[in-house]
Formats: sequence, structure tokens, C-alpha cells
Amino acid sequence: MDGVPDGPPDGLLGMATALVAIPSVSHHEGPMADAVEAALALCPWLTIDRVGDNVVARTDLDRRQRLLLGGHLDTVPPVGGNEEPRIEGRTLYGVGAADMKGGLAVLLQVAGTVPQPEVDVTWCFYVGEEVAQEFNGLRHLWKDRPDLLDADAAILCEPTGGVVEAGCQGTMRVRVTLAGSRAHTARPHTGRNAIHRLAPLLTAVAGYESRRAVLDGCEYVEQLQVVAVDGGVAGNVVPDTSSVLINHRFAPDRTIAQAEASIRANLAPHLEPGDVWELIEAAPGAPPALDHPLLAELVGATGSAPVAKQGWTDVSSFWEHGIPAANFGPGDPLLAHTPGEFVRAGELDQVASVLGAMLRSVDDSAS
Repeated sequence: MDGVPDGPPDGLLGMATALVAIPSVSHHEGPMADAVEAALALCPWLTIDRVGDNVVARTDLDRRQRLLLGGHLDTVPPVGGNEEPRIEGRTLYGVGAADMKGGLAVLLQVAGTVPQPEVDVTWCFYVGEEVAQEFNGLRHLWKDRPDLLDADAAILCEPTGGVVEAGCQGTMRVRVTLAGSRAHTARPHTGRNAIHRLAPLLTAVAGYESRRAVLDGCEYVEQLQVVAVDGGVAGNVVPDTSSVLINHRFAPDRTIAQAEASIRANLAPHLEPGDVWELIEAAPGAPPALDHPLLAELVGATGSAPVAKQGWTDVSSFWEHGIPAANFGPGDPLLAHTPGEFVRAGELDQVASVLGAMLRSVDDSAS
């Protein structure tokens, strides 16, 4: 039948298809870690360490510089029947196809075909990126085996459409709880409806004007969104409390404290004594850092201008530990976590070609 392959796809598309077929929803990455470890074990030039379900492989060529290339093993839960890989032409559909099993396939392919890179390379495959930071495999490696993550620069193979996405924005979640006074709904004037108090606060968030920050030619656009609302006591009770969960994405020229102070000032007109402001979770952003020779080499190898990473990635984790990092991988980031997530064979080949060429030609004399 036209358009239907005679057998399983080959090359990078075939490898990505095999990886999508291995379920690896967060907290269940063991089988994926097994597969990655087995693939890396076929490369005798690599030293492999497994820490839990985090897998790290390294060359030891005594080069002047070390570059870390990495990606996360986990996916979000499948949705809309996308748990099984599906091939249409040269396009792979399935949960994690773009975020980021296509990127994992590229990393494994380059690791297996460039045994003598011009810089030493660390290949890092880690768990728990799609869930709370406490489960993030990089955090555990930084704590238990920081030696495995030592590098001069890092590239994460997150989906970027094959262009370099520089740095990343910071992220925080804030819960605001508004106070009221409970009463019977037949006599609401004897109380104060805390849910009604949400209206001006929600309006203020909805009307938020994004702050824009241009760093090294990359424009970061800050965002403020309500992601959950809670309140209510019973069908005949004026509620005395309500809460709203707010997510803020902030440019990497601001610290967590500065970003929090900014949104708190924005919402201050709608807060009163007795209301509660809680910073639930926060992670800083990372600046572009494209002046580092290895990252500049990456940009040059793509032949395209870099852009700002509007979301948060573990580039932030590396920056916190003094390692400049960037995002570069196959797949459209806008497709991540969607039912129709896909990656194209051409994207896989392009990213693998860029990384392979970079590792073979990078100037290791740069400091």
C-alpha cells in the first residue's frame, strides 16, 4: 500500500521508533535506562556509570576540554492513544517522539559513531525531568556523583527544531490565598465571599503585559498564568477562603527573588492583611552564554541564528554549577506533551549531522 513501509524503519528513525516503543513515564524509566545502557555498552571507548536509572558514559582521551551532551529518559503520560509509535512516511508519532526520544536517538547514534571526538565527551541520560525537581536525576547526580557531570560546557538535546535555543527562562509557582468571612448564602451580606475576591486578581493576571529582555541578541518574553483555582465550602455557604496557583516564567537577567518581588508588586493592589502568599517552587533561569567557545562552535555548525529558550530546561541546573549550556535537538518544542507529538526523520538526521561534525572538528585549543 502506498505510504506504508514494508518493515520497520531503519537508521535514526528506526532507533527513535524503538525508543518510543519503550514506556518511560516519569518514575518508570528503568527499562529505558536498560536499553540506553545496553546501546552504550557496544562502544568500547566509553566508560559507563549507572546511578539508579541515570546512565552516564564518558570518553577519556585526555583532551583539553570536555563537552557534556545529555537528555532526559522520561516522558509525560500518554494521551489520546499515542502510547504506541506510529510511522507515517518519514514521520514518527508517539508520546515522547519530540520530547525527547528523538533527541535520545541522536545522542546514542553520535556516541556510537564518533569514537575519537576532538574534545572529551560525557553522554548523560537522566530521569525525572518532567516532574517535580526533587525527582530530577541531575539533582541526584550533582549531590551523589558530581564528578560525572564535570564539563566545560553542556548541550541538552531538548526539542528546538534544529536551532540553538540559548539559556532558558526561570520558573516559579506561587499560591495566593485570599481571606473572606463565612456566612449563609441567604444572608451573604453578613460575610464576605473569598471567591468573589478572586475576580480582580484574575483580571490583573489576565491583563499582565509581558516584560521582554534581550540578552546577547536573544529576546526572552516573560509570562504570568493562573494554572489552578480552589475554593468553596458547601452549596449554601459563602466561602471564607479561596486560592489561586500562579506560574511565572521570568527572564534570566532576574533572580528568583527579583522575579517574585515583581509579580507581588503587580498583584499587591488586590491583596489585604490576612491573605497568604506562598512561593511553592522556583528554579532560576540561565543566560545565553553563547560566548563560550564550544557553544559558539555549535551555533556556527548549525548555520542559523540562535533564539531564546522561552521555557525552563535543565540548562539552568548546569548554569547553577558554573557550566554554560544550550538547548539543541530535533522536534518542534510546541508539540511537546501534545497528543499529536511527532518528529521527522530529516530533523533527526540534521541534528545528528551537526553534532557529529562539531565533535569531529571542534577547536580543542580554545580555553
